[in-house]
Amino acid sequence: MGKLYAYARVSSQSQRLDRQIRNILNYLGEDRALTKLFKEKYTGTKLDRPEFQKLLKILKPGDTVIFDSVSRMSRNAEEGFQLYMELLEMGINLEFINEPHINTDYYKKMQAETVAIAKSGRESVDNLIQSVLTAITEFQRAETKEKIRVAFEQAEKEVTDLHKRISQGIQTTKEKNQLLPPEEQKQIGRRTGVSVRTKKSVEMKNRILKMSKCFSGNMSDKECVEILQIARNTFYKYKRELLAEMESVGSTVE
Repeated sequence: MGKLYAYARVSSQSQRLDRQIRNILNYLGEDRALTKLFKEKYTGTKLDRPEFQKLLKILKPGDTVIFDSVSRMSRNAEEGFQLYMELLEMGINLEFINEPHINTDYYKKMQAETVAIAKSGRESVDNLIQSVLTAITEFQRAETKEKIRVAFEQAEKEVTDLHKRISQGIQTTKEKNQLLPPEEQKQIGRRTGVSVRTKKSVEMKNRILKMSKCFSGNMSDKECVEILQIARNTFYKYKRELLAEMESVGSTVE
């Protein structure tokens, strides 16, 4: 059985990883344990993705990689489509939480799909029918491949449009603020909140950091729960909070 990885990425200093991480953990539930979650912060260059390169180097046939969205896998549609097909050929399973219709399992199903027909006893007729069905199957495979390409193109456009809207919104707010007295000006960005922590939660989180293989340890979620003697829901709550705390700087806009 292959290993299970996940990858989260933000492309600007104002973005945070916690939403993607929360979605990934909720998607996995309690039955599937991550081998490792790779987190890519803004690096200042579009080409520098060291964490993603580390992930690609360790992948082996049968492994699975989970993304919150196809937009997290690549920086443009063409790159994403080519990488998808390369990983598919390598036997790597890809799962996209927001676009499950292009998960590799679905594409593999279409690749392997064959149509059984009843023989008529007439070779010429059977050959004709088989040729038609083969053409239909090839068409369906091509359609599926095109859906994957379109998904990456759409994701690229949505990210570009979102960045443009955010930039325009910030600029509009700044211009309006210049015409208002300080007490009426709108806040740009997110104010840092205050989290409530108990002595027990701090202790448990510290132990999870040392024990869990998602952090500095080598234990599975099940082993951590048994040793810590806490409820599963509580454990996953602490785990989500730890991941969110590690990415607590910046805006939640993404």
